[in-house]
Amino acid sequence: MEEIILENEIVKLRLVQRDDVEAITAAANDARIWEHMSVTLLSKEAVQNYIENAIKEREKGISYMFAVIDKKTDAIVGCTSFLDISFPHKRLEIGSTWYNPSVWRSAINTNCKFLLFRYCFEELQLNRVQIKTGHENYRSQKAIERIGAVKEGVLRNHMIRKEGIIRHTVMYSVILEDWTQLKAKFIGHLLKY
Repeated sequence: MEEIILENEIVKLRLVQRDDVEAITAAANDARIWEHMSVTLLSKEAVQNYIENAIKEREKGISYMFAVIDKKTDAIVGCTSFLDISFPHKRLEIGSTWYNPSVWRSAINTNCKFLLFRYCFEELQLNRVQIKTGHENYRSQKAIERIGAVKEGVLRNHMIRKEGIIRHTVMYSVILEDWTQLKAKFIGHLLKY
């Protein structure tokens, strides 16, 4: 994938760059963000490592991390990624998504997911996009369900969280056959959340 920029009136997504360290550090500086995440970005050093790793993985074609920019403030308010990419099987995962609490339950996530799904199904011509979250992350589960992804089930004892606790993973997906109806739902709600 070459340079990717996805945007509408609400949000802009672009690939993370090295000079995003300060902006991501500011956006990430709230411990509530990291409760259910596999990383904790509460220091500039952690953010630098996070960005360097994202750039290395992008260069290898493993994952593509986007900075999420609120068009109202022109500030980075979070990040999201394409991961578990398999072009031969025409699928990928949208994940490692986090937002500053100032935009939780705002129009940002809905618009972000719409742009990502539209790119996946209409540009990349994928058959499946999956999203997963932890079994205790009810806020994330509700957000995923609100955008219209289908809950497929729970992968038991799937991961070990950073603090050593076993995590069951709740798996969701949107498939190509869902996209026409889901796109219409998105368009009807893009500015309402």
